[in-house]
Amino acid sequence: MKRRRRMRYLAWVALLLGLALGAQGLAANQGVSATSAADGPYEGHTLISVQSYGLDGKLLEVNEDNEVVWKYDPPNSRVFDGEQLDNGNFLVGVTTKLSPEDCPDDQLVVASDQCIESKVLELDYETKEVVWEHSWYDEYITHHEVHDVDRLDNGNTAIVDMGNDRAFTVNQSGGIVWEWQAENHLSEGTKFHEEYGGPDDPGGEADWTHMNDIDKLDNGNFQLSVRNFDVVIEVDPETKNITNVVGEPGETDTLDHQHNPYKLRNGTVLVADSGNDRVVELNATTDEVLWQYGGRGLLHWPRDADRLPNGNTLIVDTFNNRVVEINERSEVVWTYEGVQMPYTADRLSVPEEDHETVPGTELGSRHSDVNSVESSLKQVEAYAAFVFPAWMKLPELLTLAGLAVCVLLFVLEVGTAIVRDV
Repeated sequence: MKRRRRMRYLAWVALLLGLALGAQGLAANQGVSATSAADGPYEGHTLISVQSYGLDGKLLEVNEDNEVVWKYDPPNSRVFDGEQLDNGNFLVGVTTKLSPEDCPDDQLVVASDQCIESKVLELDYETKEVVWEHSWYDEYITHHEVHDVDRLDNGNTAIVDMGNDRAFTVNQSGGIVWEWQAENHLSEGTKFHEEYGGPDDPGGEADWTHMNDIDKLDNGNFQLSVRNFDVVIEVDPETKNITNVVGEPGETDTLDHQHNPYKLRNGTVLVADSGNDRVVELNATTDEVLWQYGGRGLLHWPRDADRLPNGNTLIVDTFNNRVVEINERSEVVWTYEGVQMPYTADRLSVPEEDHETVPGTELGSRHSDVNSVESSLKQVEAYAAFVFPAWMKLPELLTLAGLAVCVLLFVLEVGTAIVRDV
């Protein structure tokens, strides 16, 4: 009799929790929203690339009324860096997961159920047709995506290939005209490794360097972000030697798994310091912090930051699923929310390589941390988004957990009753 009563209670609690979860889902803001302050954002449309938590990445152009006026959403893909070219077209890095029957045999060695095609696409703005492409196959999608692409002044295209630990440039015919292999410059026995250390090369398909950004600097050198080494390096394209290092492997107080460094004309480097949940401007010679904005109370795993001509800073706040713009006083003047795991954002009124702007020494910093419990809960929310719908935040996750416990207890009670009746 007591068991039946327990089962009845559990069924009622499960039903109520199920209804509560449904109500939470209906009440949750599942769409995109945007706000701006009175002094407003810097003028112009915004180009946002969205990696996504699954395989529904997209590239969006948002106008000054926060309306999506252009969208590219390739199937079964993740979308990373995008930029507008002088001809008005968009250049974008796309990684598409393929079924094994669509894969070359030599790319099914590690993961026999899939391969990927890493693609650099130039899209006609009006038709969205691919007018230029460079692509290659790789083993699997996790940590093998193509994160950054840039069209150079000479018409070549610079690319970082995370899966093969290399940076390279291709001409319009698709031929590789320059290539930099990390194993020749960062692995054990190299000058860099002797001076700075860093993780040893495990070989194979492991995520060793996680190179995620390439930029051609005014001095002709390439700037590379080597995320897993916690450094931003400058490479002479002629000698391929490393001429400058910002950060140090393992010294995560300076940089921790950074993304998308942006060198300003005054010689400082603005970096999305992802692991430290901040955007930081550093002296590129001394690593001195000149300006910062963040802490988990403000940002969670930012992956892109651009300093706009008026001193505002455009930031991709990845795990908070939004893009924000802050002014010179570190006040938020614009947000665009509801984009699931955004990767980069560009204000299209600002030329891609125009790094003439206000230095951080003339701006106000802001840093706000949270306690360890709140920080852990925010991390749980972020990881849960890879499994559950993005609208399921901590309250919804707790409701779901309670529902799961009730269902499990109910099943156990039923199982026990059946066993005893046999």
